[in-house]
Amino acid sequence: ALCHYPNGQGKMENGGVAGLPAAYIQQQLADFKSGARRSADPRKANTNEMAQIAKRLTDQEAKAAAEYFASMSWRKWVRVVESDQAPRVRATTNGLFLPVAGAPQEPLGQRIIEMPEHPESTELVRDPRSGFVAYVPIGSVAKGEVLVTTGGDGRTARCTLCHGADLKGTATVPGIAGRSASYIVRQLYDMQQGTRQTKTMKAAVAKLTVEDMVSITAYVSSRIP
Repeated sequence: ALCHYPNGQGKMENGGVAGLPAAYIQQQLADFKSGARRSADPRKANTNEMAQIAKRLTDQEAKAAAEYFASMSWRKWVRVVESDQAPRVRATTNGLFLPVAGAPQEPLGQRIIEMPEHPESTELVRDPRSGFVAYVPIGSVAKGEVLVTTGGDGRTARCTLCHGADLKGTATVPGIAGRSASYIVRQLYDMQQGTRQTKTMKAAVAKLTVEDMVSITAYVSSRIP
């Protein structure tokens, strides 16, 4: 509840777990425990923390947590904004981006900058009803739609094949529509780097450029969950 909130919506540096299939959540806990899932960025301290938590859970506790979060519905949590500028941000220890007070906006480039809609509510009181805004490059949503729905002439697999036509997932495959932009792009990168091991996604991410990942994420996160 500290990181993912009691309602499972979570923060951008942790990821939301509400509405994910219970079996999928249990598999992720097992992967954290075995080392099959870790971050490609050694600065991502809370990924290591998650691995330690997973190692200490009993099978019964992991099952109970998975079923608890799977029983909830995912709701709209991130607002995607195409822009060539974004607020200047600072990162907390675990990777929450917060706007720098009084600083002018800066060029976004080929980045995703995600931050709380209401920084004080998120950082200080961990308000489970206060969502996020993600700034993405201009035109990235349309580029992402092509990759997600067609595979981009072989650059990747169509996301809709496994995650469903509406990207809301199935009984065994996680929904990705309307979820944290920075979280999704981190997972694509980790999968490509091999620090998150998954047979299903290995081929799908192999040829992706960083720009492709940003575009896919921009589109996916902009969808209605």
